Amino acid sequence: MLQLKRQKRLSMRIRTEELSKTYDRKHRALESLSIDVNMNGIFSVIGRNGAGKTTFVRIMSTELLPTSGRGYINEMDVVDQADAVRQDIAVVPQEARPLPWLTPLQTVSSYLMWRGYSYREANEKGKEALRELGLEGKENEKSRKLSGGQKRKLMAATVISSEAHIVFLDEPTTGLDYLSRKELWQLLSRMKKDRLIILTTHYLEEAEILGDQIMIIDHGKLVDLGTIDNLRNKVKLPYVLKVYAENFKLEDDDVQVHPVSERETFVYGSASKIYGLIPYLVTNKMKFTVEEASLSNIFEQYLGSAEDEENEEEDW
Repeated sequence: MLQLKRQKRLSMRIRTEELSKTYDRKHRALESLSIDVNMNGIFSVIGRNGAGKTTFVRIMSTELLPTSGRGYINEMDVVDQADAVRQDIAVVPQEARPLPWLTPLQTVSSYLMWRGYSYREANEKGKEALRELGLEGKENEKSRKLSGGQKRKLMAATVISSEAHIVFLDEPTTGLDYLSRKELWQLLSRMKKDRLIILTTHYLEEAEILGDQIMIIDHGKLVDLGTIDNLRNKVKLPYVLKVYAENFKLEDDDVQVHPVSERETFVYGSASKIYGLIPYLVTNKMKFTVEEASLSNIFEQYLGSAEDEENEEEDW
């Protein structure tokens, strides 16, 4: 397992003050975004396509200038102190791909040498990172021979192997199969203790499983930010009752009823409404379970169906 030797910080911090970005004087990708996240762990950023997730990452990683407002990484201004910020961060952009003529080991080790490691240290850390991400045995193949998922894992390996305090991962699991995604989840969970990982993702399950804090943005504006429990406590329908009975019917304006099949119905509602239905279900010998609303349920209550994303513009 990777052993990081870095100057210890009690916690990492990213902060924005009225951060805005407008493209071509008309498309506002970020609008007056003000957040203050002071923690070690994983900070999940979610939203529809075009919500501004990638723009947020590009500004905070010093790749893009804001139109107005300020951004800070560990109290360093991302514009005025960009060089110092870059020493403290590592980034995997959404479109990042390895150079096809380099091997995976060359890709990771050259990145680490660029960050100041010796050739020997870079090779040792490179091999370790590739092993962690299931690329052992591929380290000396040309990157052009890797599958799309393996290339995504290789790009994640480059930043995970570094000693950066803050890591930006812009949709790092796109193109990975479910088992490969879980491998990366496990590695990120192990490595979050002494760093802050900013993770943008379209997979709401991923954001919920990994996110110690979750930010929802829409059309460049902050919708909400907090733990999954914080977000769940703010929505109108924080519980789901799953009823396993044939043609279950319920008329109540204070709940949402979603038939899944003839024998399965989901009912979303408040704790009092959901638990108030249990005596009726028990009396009528109906099978059921009660669960807390998932992030997908919460997201839909904030923004509407996740399926509506297909009608949104691409992210900026």
